[in-house]
Amino acid sequence: MWGLWVIGVFALTIGSVGEGWSEDAIGTRPLLTITLQDLPRVLPADSRLLIDSHVIEQFLDALDGSPPDWSLVYGHGHHDPDHDERLFTLNRERDAKRIGNPALMHLITFTWFGELSRYDSEADGFRVVLGPKFTPTRWGVVRFKYEDLQGDLVATASGKLRSQLEQRFARGESIDLTVAMTGRLIPDESVLYDFSHDQEGLGVIMPVVRVERIDYLLANQ
Repeated sequence: MWGLWVIGVFALTIGSVGEGWSEDAIGTRPLLTITLQDLPRVLPADSRLLIDSHVIEQFLDALDGSPPDWSLVYGHGHHDPDHDERLFTLNRERDAKRIGNPALMHLITFTWFGELSRYDSEADGFRVVLGPKFTPTRWGVVRFKYEDLQGDLVATASGKLRSQLEQRFARGESIDLTVAMTGRLIPDESVLYDFSHDQEGLGVIMPVVRVERIDYLLANQ
């Protein structure tokens, strides 16, 4: 349902709250019926939306300069006794070089795939499950990660919208979401470099974000 790069769907709870304007229940938010193109108008004005390859590449260029030589780091893969050490060295060197980089302080927004579960009266909303989004770039495949989230993920809806959604559930439909997460890279180990577990030698870049805000967008209205 969510395309080739989706490798799983995870129900999320728990976590410690991030810094900034975070709320006590960061994961409980109203369900928005706007399009993805309209998302910038509900986000903080200084947030940079990282949802397409070109903009993500520009951000990584500013953050880390240039992609690593993935073939050199990979070598003969896990059969190479120095593979893990080269990967460890790559991550430590990149961590050290980006200290003080202004891009670390940028407010950024990335998206994951989401799906609604049925209405939960105790939560006063629809539970949300998430699946990671993978974006191919000239750097490798980018998969944003979050450091921590506070509380359960719940999308609230008004009476009319709630009724429409419950009718869709009654017809056996799945209800997809775009889940936008806004925050800043963590101070240390803000980007992780690794290799795909599904494709030999494919580099994966994982920016790790301390999430301060979540927005739920109804994907197929």
